[in-house]
Formats: sequence, C-alpha cells, structure tokens
Amino acid sequence: MGTAPSALGALNLMMRVFTDFDGPIMDVSERYYQVYQYCLSQASEPDQLIRVLPKAEFWRLKRAQVPERQIGQISGLHDDQARYFAQLRRETVHSRDYLHHDRILPGAIAALETMQTMQYDLVVVTMRRQQSLYPVIEQYDLGRFFGPDARYCLPDDYVKDQDVIEKTRLMAKAIAQLPPASTMWMIGDTEADIAAARAHDLPVVAVLSGIRDRDRLAAYGPDLIVNNLTEAVNAIQRATPCPPSRPFLG
Repeated sequence: MGTAPSALGALNLMMRVFTDFDGPIMDVSERYYQVYQYCLSQASEPDQLIRVLPKAEFWRLKRAQVPERQIGQISGLHDDQARYFAQLRRETVHSRDYLHHDRILPGAIAALETMQTMQYDLVVVTMRRQQSLYPVIEQYDLGRFFGPDARYCLPDDYVKDQDVIEKTRLMAKAIAQLPPASTMWMIGDTEADIAAARAHDLPVVAVLSGIRDRDRLAAYGPDLIVNNLTEAVNAIQRATPCPPSRPFLG
C-alpha cells in the first residue's frame, strides 16, 4: 500500500534542527566556576598563597581552551598541584552536586518556541548523561520541545573519552533512528558539534553563548557564528525557504 500524497508532502517539507543542550540552551558558566573554586581549594595547601580568578577571567580562559592544568598554575598552584587540580576538575564538573548552578540562557525559551511555531522538528544531542539531562528538561518544562524520542544523550554509566568521536556517534544514532527529513541543521557551541555536523554533511551554526570563543569556533569552520540561539534561529530562517508568515525573532 503506497504512502498518501499528503504524507509524502509532509515528509518532503520536514525541517529538523539538532541542537546541543549546554551552550545554546543552558548557561553552565556558574557551575564551571564553582567547580574551579572547589578544586582550587582542594589542590592547594591551607596557608598557600593562591589567586582565585574572577569569574569573567576564568570564563575567558575556559572559552579560549586554556588547559585546566595551566589555569591551576595561573591561580598559583605548583606543577603537581595543578595536575591534581585538573584531574579533580574532570571528575567533578559533571557531577550532580553542581548541576543546580546551571541556568536557562536568556532568550532560549523564546527561540525554541519560535522553532516550534515554524513546525521545526527539534532534537537535542548532548554529551550530558541521562541523569543530568532529564531532570533539567522536567524542571524547565523543556519536554514540550524535546519529547523522549528527541533526546540523544549518554548512558549514566558511560565514561566519556573523546567528545568529538562520541558526539559524532550520537548524531549518527539520531539520524538513523529518526524519520527522514528534507532539511537538517545543527546548532552547537563546541568543536564536537561542528565535527558531528560535518561528518553527516549538515550545515552548522555555532553560538558564542557557550564554552568556546569566536577564535576557537572559527578554527573548526562552521557555516555561521552567531551570538546565541535567537540569532541561530534567524540565520536558519534566512537560509531556508519558508512562508513569509513565519516570524523572525527580535
């Protein structure tokens, strides 16, 4: 039995947008800064003179991909302490104890609502584990944008190694499992997002609201670099034919 013409038309017109979670939607800067302060206190001696970086300076270094060990040294740690600082940071930054510091980025909800109004098929592809993704989706009522079948994340017991490889695998899984779409885009804030999109020949918009600065993002060659999710949605609209009634975000 053949597919009805109306169903074929819907398939041909389906527009899908994959988005990372942290960076385009969530602001993780406070979580990272709190973990930085904790690890610095644990790695230093009680009477040691250290310099706790202001949040703006710390975040600038993080976005420029300055290594954790070097950030520890800039803060006054010796070599061995800086190595321990970097290791402890990796073990702590994604722990549930610090996730409550994350916040929705300004304008992110409105941008998601606009894409939903335009009937874009929204899919989140994130390196978060399920236990750190699902509660936040529930907390901020993001399930109205990302149903259970539109959430691609890591299992809770997964040990992360190389984000670029693992993000590309997640993207491949999503593309294989989801219904076909005529047009697909990726929105992200890291080299892993860009690499995952490139591996599957998808156009990608990089946002500056996350953990990489413009220079770092430009080095990986996204199609566009914009400030935030709002601008990413507008850029996709401009690049994709759509009815004039679809509103642009202000």
